[in-house]
Formats: sequence, structure tokens, C-alpha cells
Amino acid sequence: MKNAYPHWQSGLLYALLAYSIWGLLPVVFKWMGELSVWVILVHRVVWTTVFTGLLILLARSWPALKALCIPRNLRWLALSSLLIGCNWLLFVWAVDQSRILETSLGYYITPLMNVLLGMLFLGEKIRGAEWLALALAFAGTGWLVLSHGTLPWISLSLAITFGFYGLVRKHLAVNALHGLFLETLFMLPFALLALPWVDGNSAHGFLQGSWQERNQLMLLGVITTIPLTAFAAATRRLPLATVGMVQYLAPTLSLLLAVFVYGEPFTPAHKVSFVLIWAGLVIYSFSLWRRNRPVVEMLE
Repeated sequence: MKNAYPHWQSGLLYALLAYSIWGLLPVVFKWMGELSVWVILVHRVVWTTVFTGLLILLARSWPALKALCIPRNLRWLALSSLLIGCNWLLFVWAVDQSRILETSLGYYITPLMNVLLGMLFLGEKIRGAEWLALALAFAGTGWLVLSHGTLPWISLSLAITFGFYGLVRKHLAVNALHGLFLETLFMLPFALLALPWVDGNSAHGFLQGSWQERNQLMLLGVITTIPLTAFAAATRRLPLATVGMVQYLAPTLSLLLAVFVYGEPFTPAHKVSFVLIWAGLVIYSFSLWRRNRPVVEMLE
């Protein structure tokens, strides 16, 4: 049988690159420890717009970008920019507050959140195994609530915002680079309005900070754009089932960083919760693999 994915080796490398960068983002934000959450968020928007714009310019794809700027696309992209902006803000704040473990939990929940959103908004059918996976994820979240007496709102908020972000982008025939540029372009006026206040009230902003801090801020555009474009390249070269397996690399790296590098407490309640959610992910991944097995076998 002819291989439907002749470039699967490079696709796997792109996927590993994307999810490794996403999983190691807490290291970058911890490295920027002197910078406030708002400084990081505002400059992330500014420099991502600049960097993606330069890539589009170098690729000479402005005509394709212009063709995408129809009212329907722009309305959806305005919504997706709001969702990803909230997701970025919450993630950076959680890292700053030494709550990386909760971000890891959120991105473990996200694939199962996608299953639920697909059922509710796209009419997708959930099979028996996927119902069990969802039940285990809810059980894991509920166990944390019962054990700690508080809702893991950071984890749930990250899963909900990123899940709805994926749902919105599913409606759009927009490639990753063009979509990210337009999303940050929507956020750019607000970022530019906030920039004088954010930098003016920080001794570590772009104007008052050192050259190292300026380079850190400009790096935000690179670390935002590269994994997304690598992810887009991976999805063109790999079946969905394979990408679905690799996506757990990011929260796993964040979990290891939280516990073994930054010393966040991994309580018995966390252990039970994570085991339940991991069990759900195993069941979900196996179900996804079986559904896509004919396609996966083409790689062999």
C-alpha cells in the first residue's frame, strides 16, 4: 500500500519540537522572573505580531493573507484572539505564582475537553470508551475538589479557553501563521495602549531594562511563533492519531519541571487525580488509535 504520509519522519520531528517548546515554556517565563506578568503579556503580543509579520513578508504570502480578511473570518479570529489572550495571561500568571503543576493538569484535561466540545457543538458522537475517559477525567478533577476543598480553576480555565480556541479555529480555513498574525493584530491596539503604562511602571521594561531584558522580551515573539508553525507542519505530515499521542509530551515536561525543578508539592490527592486522568487519556488515546489504525498502518 502506498504511504499516505511520505514525510512522516520530519513530521514527527516537527511535533516533538512544538510540544517540547510548549512543555518547557515555564523555564522561559521563570527566566524572566524580574519581568511582571503584564510586561510579558503585552510584549508577547507586540513581538509575536512583528515576528509573524516578518515571516509572512519573507514568504511573500501577503496576497494570501489579504484574501483571508473577509468579515466572517475576522469575526471568528476576533473571538479566537480573545480566547488565546486569556489563555496566555492565565498561563504566565500561574507560572509566576509557582502553580506550574496546575497548568500541567489543565493541558492533560484539554484533549478530553475537546471530545466534550465536539459532542456539544459539532454533533460528534462519543463512543463507549470515550465516555469512560471523560468520566475518569471528571473523577480526577472531583477528587481534587473533595481533597483540597477548592476547584482547580486554573487547570479548568486553561482547558476551557484552549478547548474553545481549538473549536473556533476548526471553523476557519486559515493556516497557523496567518491565523496567529491576525489574532495578535487584533490584540495589538490594546497592547500598544497598555505599553506606556506597563513599561513606565516597571524598572525592567523595554526602555528601562537591561539589554538582556530587551532580548528576553523580543524572544517572546520567537517562542510563540516557532512551536505553532512546527505544529502546523507536523499536522500536514502526520495522521491525527500520531499527533494526539505526542501532545502529552508538553504537560508531562511541565509536570516534571514543577515537581523536580521548582519543588512544587505533589500531594497524595494530586497522585490520585493524575492517575485517574492519565487512565482516561490512555483509554481515549487507544480509542483514537483504533479509529485511525488503517491510516497509521500506512506509516509502517
